[in-house]
Amino acid sequence: MPLDPQVLALRARRAEAGTPPLYTLDLATARAADLAAIQAAGGDPEPVHAVEEFTVPGPGGPLTLRVYRPSEAPGLPALLYLFGGGWTLGSLDTSDAICRRLANAAGCVTVGVGYRRAPEHPFPAAVQDCHAAAVWLTAYAAELGLDARRIAIGGDSAGGNLAAALTLLARAEGGPQLCHQLLVYPNTDRRADTASLRENEDPLLFNRHSVDWYWGHYLKAEADGDDPLASPLRADDLSGLPPATVITAEYDPLRDEGEAYGEALRAAGVPVETRRYEGMVHGFFAMAGVLDTGREAQEYAARRLREAFA
Repeated sequence: MPLDPQVLALRARRAEAGTPPLYTLDLATARAADLAAIQAAGGDPEPVHAVEEFTVPGPGGPLTLRVYRPSEAPGLPALLYLFGGGWTLGSLDTSDAICRRLANAAGCVTVGVGYRRAPEHPFPAAVQDCHAAAVWLTAYAAELGLDARRIAIGGDSAGGNLAAALTLLARAEGGPQLCHQLLVYPNTDRRADTASLRENEDPLLFNRHSVDWYWGHYLKAEADGDDPLASPLRADDLSGLPPATVITAEYDPLRDEGEAYGEALRAAGVPVETRRYEGMVHGFFAMAGVLDTGREAQEYAARRLREAFA
């Protein structure tokens, strides 16, 4: 179908404002512009019962975890949520609105991870940080009032990539046990040469040049892109991984590799539900303030999490 009318309106505003592609900016400017755009499109942050921050040990130094509680109820499930931004942009503030909405809608404690970013800390630093956060959260679940048997992992874009990679690393390391993986338009293959990559060239939207720019920051060497912890679709074996929800967008260069990963999980015997949102573009999940479908997708994700936690 054609681009959703709300997406067309967003694109028109960018055109009128002369918004440059992030990949044409220096890193500091791109990081600031990305956060500003996400906060503007994300809508008013929902109030939650409490927000706390913890500093925990990480493989490269202290890690900040931001914890969103929907209530004081004991024994709640938890979602470890990883922000997007091509492993290069993004921060805990980037995913703030998403974490708040998912905490309320899924009835879970949502935990954002302040993982290290590239190019200052290239692959596999972010994966290692996210695994360390998952290990810590599981170990201290009781002290935090959480149910260690009901911890899920999720993320959007590069965060979805990291979530998928984390399940592979957790399987290899013997834990932690995760009950679900929520993968929102994830990068899954550095070597992807798909129709969706070739078709999406619009400089006013996330496009294939954006994808290349992010990978260029993340990987120290092109050969690193063959590592399944960078490209989960390249894993030889996907069996035994947590049940998955995969969300994709029609006009997204990452659409085909996200859907291919869903199919590969299914072929490996992993329960998976893949949903494509027609007329949508990359990033729509974080734009619930200006895109009705963004809010619908968040509600769908919350429903899938509730089912997993049940």
